[in-house]
Amino acid sequence: MTPGELTTRVTLDTCAVVAAVAAIAAWLGGAPGALGALAGGALAVGNFRWLVARAGLAKATGSVSAGAWLIGAGLRFAACTAACGVLLATGWADPIALLAGFSVLPCDLVTRGLAAAREER
Repeated sequence: MTPGELTTRVTLDTCAVVAAVAAIAAWLGGAPGALGALAGGALAVGNFRWLVARAGLAKATGSVSAGAWLIGAGLRFAACTAACGVLLATGWADPIALLAGFSVLPCDLVTRGLAAAREER
C-alpha cells in the first residue's frame, strides 16, 4: 500500500466512522453532541492531511529542516487548539463528543498500519 492509498483509506474510513459517531452523539446529546463529533473528526482529518502534505513536500525536496517542522507543528496545533477553544467556549460542541471524533483517526491509522504490516509478510 502506497502512502497515498493509506492517506485516502484512512480519510474515507475516518469520515464514515465519524458520521456514525455523530449520529449516535446526536441521539444522546442533541446538536452539540453531533457538532462535537463532526468537528473532532474534521479537525483530526485536517490535521492528518496537513501532516501528510508537509511530509510529502519534505520528501520531494529532500530537505528536512527542523525549524520548518517545528513551525509547521506549532501552526497545526495552534489552529486545532483555537478551533477547539471556540467550539467549547461557545457551547456549540460537547467536549466528550469532540474527543470521540478526534479519537477515530488514530484508531483507524493504527488498524490500517497493522493490516498493511500483516499483508507484507
